Amino acid sequence: MISIKQLNYALAVDQTRHFKKAAELCSVSQSALSAAITELEKQLDIQIFERDTRKVLVTPLGKQVLRKARKIKIQADDLLLLAQSKKPPLSYPMTVGVIPTIGPYLLPRVLPAIYEQYPDFKMHIIEEQSHVLVDKVRKGDLDTAILALPYSIDGLLAFEFWQEDFYWIAHETEPHTQQKEINSNQLKDTGLMLLADGHCLKNHALAACHFKFGEIDDTFSSSSMNTLVQMVAGRMGTTLVPEMALKNLLSISHELKSVHIDEPGPHRTIAFVIRPNYAGTRNIEHLKKLFSEQLAASR
Repeated sequence: MISIKQLNYALAVDQTRHFKKAAELCSVSQSALSAAITELEKQLDIQIFERDTRKVLVTPLGKQVLRKARKIKIQADDLLLLAQSKKPPLSYPMTVGVIPTIGPYLLPRVLPAIYEQYPDFKMHIIEEQSHVLVDKVRKGDLDTAILALPYSIDGLLAFEFWQEDFYWIAHETEPHTQQKEINSNQLKDTGLMLLADGHCLKNHALAACHFKFGEIDDTFSSSSMNTLVQMVAGRMGTTLVPEMALKNLLSISHELKSVHIDEPGPHRTIAFVIRPNYAGTRNIEHLKKLFSEQLAASR
């Protein structure tokens, strides 16, 4: 009889393409994992993985097996969630993904109060870029992900809980820093530095100011907002940050100034995203309410 455990082990090998790493991921010995997968292949009478001393490959039939295994895993996980849904909110663990331009600024503002109210709640947090998190939600590796919208989430559901605008950050010696608002035409000549390509925050910042890719000569880019603001403090240029990160990043230097972007908003929306058939929707709705209340209280 094929077991869920065997399928989970096979999916871990597919994810890591390494038997030792897959065993560590599943918290079992490598020999136990290898034996379980060998038994699975024997039961199915097909080879799922090609192994040698350096790499692991998935056979063509193995790819079909793994696609079905992933669907079975999601259904099995949802079955457990369905049984737990009768319990009080936030009474069982969740695995939540969050993007780097949200996590450091959102979670410290909301989680302490949530953990105080729900001391038994456990949240395992994974920080990754949006495309990775969306893929993990679809595969069932995450219960939910916290993303900044607009972003392509075809086939997933979004539970929005926050909207915010962007602010221009500059050294106090820069022109326009005494203004209350700054428009996109004024921003073009301020030496804007943005996050590297691939970060949705860059797309949102460009869209908020109606800039096209290549229109801003961002000769320096980074994967960290903190690094960008450090460069601004060193008078190397200016940058754009969302309201959520404003207080945190301005604390880097007392010589930094912020000016609201005078373009129609909100410039981005923060939301939980889930699979349509996810059985823990009640928990997501509860988290949405708690996150929204804590953010509003700390605004």
